[in-house]
Formats: sequence, structure tokens, C-alpha cells
Amino acid sequence: MSVYKDGHYVITDIAGKLGKAFIQNPLTAVLGIVILMLGWISLTTMPREEDPQIAISGGGIIVAMPGATPNQIEKVISIPLEKKLREVKGVEHIYSTSMENVGIINIMYYIGENREESNLKLYDKVMQNMDKMPHGVMPPMVKPFDIDIDVPIVTIAFYQNADSNISLLDFTHKIRALDTEINGIENVAKTKLYGAHIEQYTVKVNVDKITGYHVSMGQVMMAIKKFSKNAPSIKGKTNGDKIIRFSVVNAINSVKDLENVMVSRYRDNPLYLKDIANVTRGIDEQNFQNVDFRYRPNSDTSKKLTDNRRQITLAISKLAGTNAVFIAEDILSFVKEHEAEFKKLGIGYKVTRNYGERANHAVNELMEHLLITIVIIAIMLVFALGWRESIIVTFSVPAILAITLFIAYVTGQTMNRITLFAFLLSLGLLVDAAIIVIENIHRHLHDEENINKDMEDILIEATDEVGAPTNIATLAIILTMVPMAFVGGMMGAFMKPIPYNVPVALLSSLFVAYIFTPYLSLKLLNKPKHDETYDEEMNPYGICEICQGLHHTHEHEEKHTDIDNKGDK
Repeated sequence: MSVYKDGHYVITDIAGKLGKAFIQNPLTAVLGIVILMLGWISLTTMPREEDPQIAISGGGIIVAMPGATPNQIEKVISIPLEKKLREVKGVEHIYSTSMENVGIINIMYYIGENREESNLKLYDKVMQNMDKMPHGVMPPMVKPFDIDIDVPIVTIAFYQNADSNISLLDFTHKIRALDTEINGIENVAKTKLYGAHIEQYTVKVNVDKITGYHVSMGQVMMAIKKFSKNAPSIKGKTNGDKIIRFSVVNAINSVKDLENVMVSRYRDNPLYLKDIANVTRGIDEQNFQNVDFRYRPNSDTSKKLTDNRRQITLAISKLAGTNAVFIAEDILSFVKEHEAEFKKLGIGYKVTRNYGERANHAVNELMEHLLITIVIIAIMLVFALGWRESIIVTFSVPAILAITLFIAYVTGQTMNRITLFAFLLSLGLLVDAAIIVIENIHRHLHDEENINKDMEDILIEATDEVGAPTNIATLAIILTMVPMAFVGGMMGAFMKPIPYNVPVALLSSLFVAYIFTPYLSLKLLNKPKHDETYDEEMNPYGICEICQGLHHTHEHEEKHTDIDNKGDK
């Protein structure tokens, strides 16, 4: 019920106070523009990902004890260390594996635990108990898990074309150099090569020959090891304070040098490596006997693939919380700059994974659906209230989303499918406050009792009138979302953007409805022209012509009683 004092409406709710404060304020328009600009900046610069990041903390501890059996490892290393690690707060699971000479303990924290703090607690607990380790145990190695940078956002397969004029070894060197340069791109965390080769001398020993010369494989290995390491540099000073430096470089610089290594003596004659083995310079073939990376242009696997070439796959990971879209674009732009050089060397490449493109596509698709939903709401309001009212409500939606996006941006959230799903989920609720306010304004403007009221007073009264029930209804919806924030485990962490963003969006919808709806209504809406032809006795909705504005007074009733009597006669 409206409350009046001295003929003026009394504001009772924050809705009316906000409406009155901003309805004639020249900064209201500036505020609206600033909100939309902040939303646009947040939308374009906010880190984009396909799925929300989930903080997973844990690590592994490797403790070596040479000569110990699995049973001994379990008793003196695994079990005592497990007990100590359970003293660490936030630990959910501990697993241990005891093997010959080594014990491995894996620790997993609860989902959501801070990774840096968890790693520090793990390392600290191990170091605190070093004095309790049995004699003969080597220093433990603590290896924290790093899920964020272990998953690549871009993978590129490089391969040699059929007309390539470089060797496989030179091809590997070129990709390794590219890998080093890409690792220097901003926000790139880690790069890794799959299928890359290492230069080496390959010695293929003829078993029949070493048997005939009475030479063992051990002798061959010892002979090669004598020349396979650099001698350390020796530095000193003479009496004249001059520096003397003496060093011996690797004695093996070519295949010929390795072939002339003397393995043994046979019948007083030197036996060289070339006499019992075939020496070549190439790649580490022994590391690719079980796994082979090859590029196959023919996608039809049912046919015989004769055109297949060795490939090297470069996997690039990003830093946590950074924009996958921008980083992927930077990486691919850098690779594209080398296309002319690749073409000259006969190197081709194919992008086999682009997480940034997928994340951008997912976000853009949901944004398109968001815009379609806004258009549908606007069309419905045109038929329900009118096109002017529809414009006012339609403005509130991007304003609310802009505020929510900006708050999500400054709080370190990322733009992903779950974040946008929260917006879609709350979209129908976002316009509730604006629709309620504009509907009540529409009703007040068409009420003939308000024909002589000032436009500003009508808008403030209409806004304030629905403030209390709208606030309670919005608060009730927010309270239904709050329990979702306390869901634990992987699902709770995955759905966390919903309880974070929906309440913010709903609260923003209240302020936008109370501030901008009256302001825009004053600019766009007009009071309808009521019919001014009154009944000769009394206009029930207007001012009594007989009483000249006197309403519900004793004099008013007497005059109308006389009129009624005359009419009866």
C-alpha cells in the first residue's frame, strides 16, 4: 500500500531511494556506458578455456635404498613415511609402492587445495623427517604433480616432405631450435618433443668376429668408454701470475676416429673396432624400436601406406589462468613466420590439437545462444508491454552481464562453458526485476488517478512500490544457489562457477532495475492522454467539476445529493 505524508509519496525501500538518486542525475548515462565498456573489455580480455580449471594437488616421493628387498623397503621406508605424511593437513589419499631398491609414495590432496602451499607442506614434511631415515638410504626426491602445465594446448606435427633435402638428423636439430624459441613466448609454460632424435655413433658389433678374436662385449664397451668423455680442464698460475689452462677434448670427432679405437690385441697385433664392428653416425635408433612417430598423408588406413615419413610432434602447454586463445594464436603466428624457411628445407607441419580454437568456439557459440535468448525476450516484451518498454528491459540484460563478467574477471575467473552456462541459467531470472519494475511503471502511467502527478514522482513511486517483494524473491533464489558452493569433490570444483556467478548476476539485476529502469522510462516513456470528456454529474476518475476539486467532503456529498434529487424529479 502506498504511504503519503502531506500529499507526497513516502519512499520506504532502497528501490525508490536508488531510483530517486539516479533518475535526474546526469552521471547515470555515463555510468551505463562505463558498465557496458567494462563488460566488453572483460569479455575480450578474460582468459578463455573450454572447461574450468580444477586445482588438483599432489606429488610423489621416491626413496632409493640400494640392495634392499621390497619387504625391507616397505617396513623401513614406505610405512613410516606414510604415517608422517598423514600429519599434513588436506591429505586425502596416500599410496605407496615398494620395489627392489626403491620405494615410491604418492600423495593426493583434497580437490581445491592450494597447489603451491600443498607442495611446500609435502617437501617440508619429508625434510623434517630425514633424520629418521635408516642407514643406507639415498636422499629422497620429491616430485610434485603439475596438472596445469602437463596438458598441452597446442600440438604440431612436423614432418619431412618427399622432396626434403635435409637429413633426419638435421631435421631434428631444426625442430629442437624451434622448440627453444617457442618456449620463450610469453605465458608458454612447457614444451615437449615427441619422436625427436639424438645424434649418436652407432656401433653394430659382429658377434661371429668377436668370438673368433676371443673378445668379449665388455672389452668392446670398456674400450669405447675410455674415449667417450671429456677430460676436465686444469687451471693454475705460474710464478708470473699467468694462467695456464690445459684440457683434452673428446678424442672421437668422426666415424673414422671411432673405428680406429683399439679394443684388444690378437696375436701381438692390435685389434681395432673397425675389425669387429660396423660404425655409423646417425640417430638414437634404439629408443624408437617400440614407438614410432610417422606422418601418413593417406587417411585411408585400409590401403597400404607407402608414403609415410618420420615426424616430430611438438606439444606446448600454457601457464595456469592465462588465455588459451591468445597463446595459441601467438604460437601459430610464430610458426607461420617460419613457413618460407620450412618450405625451402622441405619441412611440412600440421596442427593436430588447438585447444585455444576449441575454447574460443565453445565460448562464441554460447554467446550466440545468449544473444538469441535476449532477442526472444525483447520480442515477447514488445507484445506484452510495448516496444519502448521492451527496449528498457533489453538494455538491462547486457548491463547485468557486463557487471557479472567484470566481477568474474577481477576475481581471477576464466571464461569457459560452465561460466556461460551460469549466465544462461540465470538469464530468465535476470530480467525478472526489470520486468516487474517496468510493468508497475506501465500500470501507474495508465492509471487515471495519476493524471495530475508529476512524471518523476510516478516513476519513483512505481519503483519503490515493488522493491520489497522483488528483493525478497531475488534473495530466495540466491539462497537456493548458495548450497551448491559447498559441494565437494571433482563435481563441486567443476560446477563452482554457477554458485559464484548466479548470485552476483541476480544482485546486479536488482541495482540495474532500480537505477536504469526509472531513468530510461523518464527518457522514453510518456504519460498517456486520458479522455477529458466528463460526465455532467461527475468524472469518477478525474476531478469533480461541480465540487471544483473537493473530494469526499460533507459539502461534496450535499451537492451531489441535490443533483441526484433533481434527476429523480
